[in-house]
Parts: sequence; C-alpha cells; structure tokens
Amino acid sequence: MNIRIILAEDHKITREGLVNMINDQPGMEVAGEAGNGREAIHLARELAPDLVIMDVTMPGLNGIDATRIITSSSKNIRVIALSMYSDKQFVQGMMQAGASGYLLKDCAFDELVQAVRAVFKGDTYLSPGIAGIVVEDYVSRLSKSASSVSSILTIREREVLQLISEGESTRHIAAKLAISVKTVETHRRQMMGKIGIRTVAGLTKYAIREGLTSQHL
Repeated sequence: MNIRIILAEDHKITREGLVNMINDQPGMEVAGEAGNGREAIHLARELAPDLVIMDVTMPGLNGIDATRIITSSSKNIRVIALSMYSDKQFVQGMMQAGASGYLLKDCAFDELVQAVRAVFKGDTYLSPGIAGIVVEDYVSRLSKSASSVSSILTIREREVLQLISEGESTRHIAAKLAISVKTVETHRRQMMGKIGIRTVAGLTKYAIREGLTSQHL
C-alpha cells in the first residue's frame, strides 16, 4: 500500500519536479497538488492523505496556519514542513502547529524520502540544522514552566507543603522546621491563597502533581 501524499508548494516548477521524483519512489504516490495553504486544506479534507509535504510560506494562507487546521481536523494526517527558511519563528511555528517534520529545501531528495518514511511510521524527522532550534525551544518552554511553578511558592512554603502532604501534623512541622505553630499555620494559609486550594487533601494532590513528594493517595 502506497503512502499517499499531498504536495503543497506555490512554485509550480519546484512542485512538478518533486511530484515526478516522489512518484518514482516505490511505495509512494502524490495524491494531490496544492499551490497555497487553502488548497492544501481542501485537498486534505477531500483526499484524506497519509501525509502532507507543506511549504511554510505560501500566498493566501501560509503553511503554519494550514498545518494547524489540517492537524486539528484529522489526527491521521501527518505534515512535513519543507522550507528554505531555518529561522526560529518558522521552525517553532510549524512544530507548534502540529508538523511531524521540518526539512530545508537544500536537502538531498534522499533525505526527503527518509523523512516521509519516518513520519509515516509515527516518528519525528528534523534536518540536522533544525534539531538544535527545536531542542532549544523545548528547553526554554520547560524552563519557563518550571520557574513559574517554583515562583508561586517560597522555598519555606514548599517545605511546609511537602510535610503536610506526608501527613505531618502542624505541631510536628513546626518542630522539624524550628518555627512556631502559628508560623506554620500562616504558611499554610498563604499557600492555599496562592494556589487556590482550600483543603489538606487538595494540597496533597498538588504536591504530588508538582513532584514535591512521592507520597500516593
């Protein structure tokens, strides 16, 4: 069974060349051609291909928005970006829109074939020059997420929260941290206000979710 592909590329001569080369590959066929993002969306809905090879910059509707619409409409259609641009905003835009691969147009045709087969199997494929950008974006978003969680509570509040989630009484927490019972109660009240949780059970669930404790409910 062939991998059915839609090729979205606004330069006709480039598109025709790729169509001929793809159709010459065993197990692959171009089911449809699109000159812009709107045509790609229409063909994706009409033909239900396995995969769309999507140019990033096209008239009428760009490849990023077209990819977002296609991937949100069908979880079975995968998208590979094929672009002359390695700029961060294009790479991030396509990957966040749901693309499973990103290749630069100066890559060898063999690499495109490799990417098609990998993405069809459910893998992600990135040109070597693109991988670093994607990893950098992931680490940046992960760092922002972690810092936002950490900034909600102070270190002392996190200490108190962990002990609460581990079943310690207010008096025991005060003794362990060498603070007064009243201070523990103040920390608990402030935590509840910050994270919008009003019960000890809720605090415990929050602590488990944020990795502050290995306790299980």
